[in-house]
Amino acid sequence: MKKITLIYSGGSDSYTLLHYALSKNITVDCLTFSYGQKHNKEIDFASNVCEELNLKHLIIDISNSKTIFGNSSLTSLESKIPHGSYKEETMKSTVVPNRNMIFLSYAIAYSIAHNIKEVWYGAHAGDHFIYPDCRPEFLDAMNTVAGLCDPSETKIEAPFINFTKGEIIKIGLDLNLDYSKAWTCYEGNKNPCGKCGSCVERSEAFIDNSEIDPLI
Repeated sequence: MKKITLIYSGGSDSYTLLHYALSKNITVDCLTFSYGQKHNKEIDFASNVCEELNLKHLIIDISNSKTIFGNSSLTSLESKIPHGSYKEETMKSTVVPNRNMIFLSYAIAYSIAHNIKEVWYGAHAGDHFIYPDCRPEFLDAMNTVAGLCDPSETKIEAPFINFTKGEIIKIGLDLNLDYSKAWTCYEGNKNPCGKCGSCVERSEAFIDNSEIDPLI
Protein backbone atom coordinates (compact mmCIF):
# COMPACT_ATOMS: atom_id res chain seq x y z
CA MET A 1 0.00 0.00 0.00
CA LYS A 2 1.30 3.45 -0.94
CA LYS A 3 2.34 5.68 1.97
CA ILE A 4 3.01 9.42 2.04
CA THR A 5 4.07 12.15 4.43
CA LEU A 6 1.52 14.97 4.37
CA ILE A 7 2.21 18.50 5.58
CA TYR A 8 -1.09 19.09 7.34
CA SER A 9 -1.81 22.61 8.59
CA GLY A 10 -5.41 21.97 9.60
CA GLY A 11 -6.68 24.41 6.96
CA SER A 12 -9.14 23.65 4.19
CA ASP A 13 -6.55 22.91 1.49
CA SER A 14 -4.57 20.36 3.50
CA TYR A 15 -7.81 18.97 4.98
CA THR A 16 -9.05 18.29 1.45
CA LEU A 17 -5.67 16.91 0.37
CA LEU A 18 -5.62 14.54 3.34
CA HIS A 19 -9.02 13.09 2.50
CA TYR A 20 -8.21 13.02 -1.21
CA ALA A 21 -5.21 10.82 -0.37
CA LEU A 22 -7.27 8.60 1.92
CA SER A 23 -9.90 8.22 -0.80
CA LYS A 24 -7.14 6.73 -2.97
CA ASN A 25 -6.35 4.16 -0.25
CA ILE A 26 -3.06 5.88 0.53
CA THR A 27 -1.63 5.56 4.04
CA VAL A 28 -0.82 8.98 5.48
CA ASP A 29 1.52 10.23 8.19
CA CYS A 30 0.78 13.87 9.03
CA LEU A 31 3.23 16.57 10.06
CA THR A 32 1.95 19.85 11.52
CA PHE A 33 4.25 22.75 12.33
CA SER A 34 4.16 25.15 15.23
CA TYR A 35 6.28 27.91 13.74
CA GLY A 36 5.42 30.85 15.98
CA GLN A 37 2.10 31.71 14.36
CA LYS A 38 -0.15 34.00 16.38
CA HIS A 39 -2.61 31.27 17.30
CA ASN A 40 -2.90 27.49 17.43
CA LYS A 41 -6.40 27.07 16.01
CA GLU A 42 -5.24 25.26 12.87
CA ILE A 43 -3.00 22.99 14.94
CA ASP A 44 -5.91 22.12 17.21
CA PHE A 45 -8.15 21.37 14.23
CA ALA A 46 -5.43 19.21 12.65
CA SER A 47 -4.98 17.28 15.88
CA ASN A 48 -8.70 16.66 16.21
CA VAL A 49 -9.01 15.31 12.66
CA CYS A 50 -5.96 13.05 12.98
CA GLU A 51 -7.22 11.70 16.30
CA GLU A 52 -10.66 11.06 14.81
CA LEU A 53 -9.11 9.20 11.85
CA ASN A 54 -6.51 7.43 14.00
CA LEU A 55 -3.64 8.78 11.88
CA LYS A 56 -0.04 9.16 12.92
CA HIS A 57 0.39 12.87 13.62
CA LEU A 58 3.51 14.73 14.67
CA ILE A 59 3.41 18.37 15.76
CA ILE A 60 6.87 19.76 15.12
CA ASP A 61 7.78 22.72 17.31
CA ILE A 62 9.95 25.25 15.51
CA SER A 63 8.27 28.21 17.18
CA ASN A 64 11.61 29.90 17.88
CA SER A 65 11.88 30.33 14.10
CA LYS A 66 9.54 33.31 14.28
CA THR A 67 12.54 35.43 15.24
CA ILE A 68 13.83 35.12 11.66
CA PHE A 69 10.53 35.72 9.85
CA GLY A 70 10.67 39.52 10.04
CA ASN A 71 7.37 41.38 10.07
CA SER A 72 5.11 38.73 8.59
CA SER A 73 1.64 39.48 9.90
CA LEU A 74 1.18 35.77 10.68
CA THR A 75 3.98 35.74 13.25
CA SER A 76 4.79 39.31 14.31
CA LEU A 77 2.78 40.86 17.13
CA GLU A 78 3.59 44.28 15.69
CA SER A 79 1.89 43.54 12.35
CA LYS A 80 -1.88 43.37 12.03
CA ILE A 81 -3.60 40.74 9.90
CA PRO A 82 -4.78 42.53 6.73
CA HIS A 83 -8.40 42.31 5.65
CA GLY A 84 -9.74 42.02 2.13
CA SER A 85 -9.17 39.97 -0.99
CA TYR A 86 -5.95 38.17 -1.82
CA LYS A 87 -5.75 40.39 -4.89
CA GLU A 88 -4.81 43.35 -2.75
CA GLU A 89 -1.20 44.42 -2.26
CA THR A 90 -1.60 44.24 1.52
CA MET A 91 -1.89 40.44 1.42
CA LYS A 92 1.87 40.26 0.83
CA SER A 93 2.32 40.95 4.53
CA THR A 94 1.13 37.37 5.16
CA VAL A 95 4.21 35.91 3.47
CA VAL A 96 6.33 33.89 5.91
CA PRO A 97 9.75 33.79 4.21
CA ASN A 98 10.72 30.33 2.97
CA ARG A 99 8.07 28.66 5.12
CA ASN A 100 7.35 25.81 2.73
CA MET A 101 11.04 25.17 2.10
CA ILE A 102 11.53 24.82 5.85
CA PHE A 103 8.49 22.55 6.24
CA LEU A 104 9.43 20.43 3.25
CA SER A 105 12.98 19.97 4.55
CA TYR A 106 11.61 18.48 7.76
CA ALA A 107 9.11 16.36 5.83
CA ILE A 108 11.82 15.02 3.52
CA ALA A 109 14.01 14.12 6.51
CA TYR A 110 11.09 12.34 8.18
CA SER A 111 10.27 10.48 4.97
CA ILE A 112 13.86 9.33 4.46
CA ALA A 113 14.03 8.10 8.06
CA HIS A 114 10.76 6.17 7.70
CA ASN A 115 11.29 4.90 4.13
CA ILE A 116 8.39 6.96 2.75
CA LYS A 117 8.84 7.87 -0.90
CA GLU A 118 6.50 10.86 -1.29
CA VAL A 119 5.84 14.13 0.53
CA TRP A 120 2.59 15.97 -0.26
CA TYR A 121 1.69 19.59 0.50
CA GLY A 122 -1.32 21.73 -0.32
CA ALA A 123 -0.01 24.45 -2.66
CA HIS A 124 -2.65 25.65 -5.12
CA ALA A 125 -2.99 28.06 -8.04
CA GLY A 126 -4.53 30.85 -6.00
CA ASP A 127 -1.31 31.20 -4.02
CA HIS A 128 1.08 31.48 -6.98
CA PHE A 129 1.23 35.25 -7.31
CA ILE A 130 1.79 35.95 -3.60
CA TYR A 131 3.68 32.96 -2.26
CA PRO A 132 6.80 31.96 -4.24
CA ASP A 133 7.03 28.61 -2.45
CA CYS A 134 3.65 27.56 -3.86
CA ARG A 135 4.68 27.88 -7.51
CA PRO A 136 5.41 25.01 -9.93
CA GLU A 137 9.00 26.16 -10.46
CA PHE A 138 9.61 26.01 -6.70
CA LEU A 139 8.18 22.48 -6.59
CA ASP A 140 10.48 21.43 -9.45
CA ALA A 141 13.52 22.94 -7.73
CA MET A 142 12.70 21.29 -4.40
CA ASN A 143 12.40 17.93 -6.12
CA THR A 144 15.85 18.46 -7.60
CA VAL A 145 17.24 19.24 -4.15
CA ALA A 146 15.45 16.24 -2.61
CA GLY A 147 17.04 14.00 -5.21
CA LEU A 148 20.49 15.36 -4.42
CA CYS A 149 20.33 15.28 -0.62
CA ASP A 150 19.72 11.53 -0.31
CA PRO A 151 19.82 8.52 -2.66
CA SER A 152 16.37 7.42 -1.44
CA GLU A 153 14.86 9.74 -4.08
CA THR A 154 12.00 11.06 -1.99
CA LYS A 155 9.60 12.92 -4.29
CA ILE A 156 7.55 16.01 -3.42
CA GLU A 157 4.02 16.24 -4.81
CA ALA A 158 1.50 19.08 -4.76
CA PRO A 159 -1.59 17.48 -6.37
CA PHE A 160 -3.59 20.73 -6.21
CA ILE A 161 -0.87 23.06 -7.50
CA ASN A 162 -2.81 23.98 -10.65
CA PHE A 163 -6.25 23.98 -9.00
CA THR A 164 -8.20 27.02 -7.83
CA LYS A 165 -9.56 27.18 -4.30
CA GLY A 166 -13.03 26.61 -5.72
CA GLU A 167 -11.88 23.46 -7.50
CA ILE A 168 -10.29 22.17 -4.30
CA ILE A 169 -13.47 22.77 -2.32
CA LYS A 170 -15.43 20.96 -5.03
CA ILE A 171 -13.20 17.91 -4.58
CA GLY A 172 -13.95 18.00 -0.87
CA LEU A 173 -17.67 18.48 -1.36
CA ASP A 174 -17.72 15.53 -3.75
CA LEU A 175 -16.07 13.53 -0.94
CA ASN A 176 -18.79 14.76 1.46
CA LEU A 177 -16.24 16.45 3.71
CA ASP A 178 -17.32 18.44 6.75
CA TYR A 179 -15.46 21.74 6.43
CA SER A 180 -16.40 22.76 9.94
CA LYS A 181 -13.40 20.56 10.83
CA ALA A 182 -10.94 22.79 8.93
CA TRP A 183 -9.77 26.19 10.22
CA THR A 184 -8.55 28.71 7.64
CA CYS A 185 -8.86 32.13 9.31
CA TYR A 186 -5.67 34.04 10.05
CA GLU A 187 -7.23 35.26 13.30
CA GLY A 188 -7.40 33.00 16.34
CA ASN A 189 -10.77 33.98 17.77
CA LYS A 190 -13.65 31.66 18.67
CA ASN A 191 -15.17 32.12 15.20
CA PRO A 192 -13.52 33.04 11.85
CA CYS A 193 -13.34 36.79 11.25
CA GLY A 194 -14.78 36.52 7.73
CA LYS A 195 -12.66 39.50 6.69
CA CYS A 196 -9.04 38.37 6.32
CA GLY A 197 -7.81 37.25 2.91
CA SER A 198 -7.91 33.61 3.90
CA CYS A 199 -11.55 33.82 5.05
CA VAL A 200 -12.60 35.78 1.96
CA GLU A 201 -10.93 33.32 -0.42
CA ARG A 202 -12.47 30.34 1.36
CA SER A 203 -15.94 31.89 1.41
CA GLU A 204 -15.71 32.72 -2.30
CA ALA A 205 -14.69 29.11 -3.01
CA PHE A 206 -17.86 27.86 -1.36
CA ILE A 207 -19.94 30.42 -3.25
CA ASP A 208 -18.35 29.20 -6.50
CA ASN A 209 -19.80 25.80 -5.61
CA SER A 210 -23.22 27.22 -4.64
CA GLU A 211 -22.54 26.34 -1.02
CA ILE A 212 -22.07 28.27 2.23
CA ASP A 213 -18.95 27.95 4.37
CA PRO A 214 -20.11 26.12 7.52
CA LEU A 215 -17.81 28.18 9.74
CA ILE A 216 -18.95 31.62 8.57
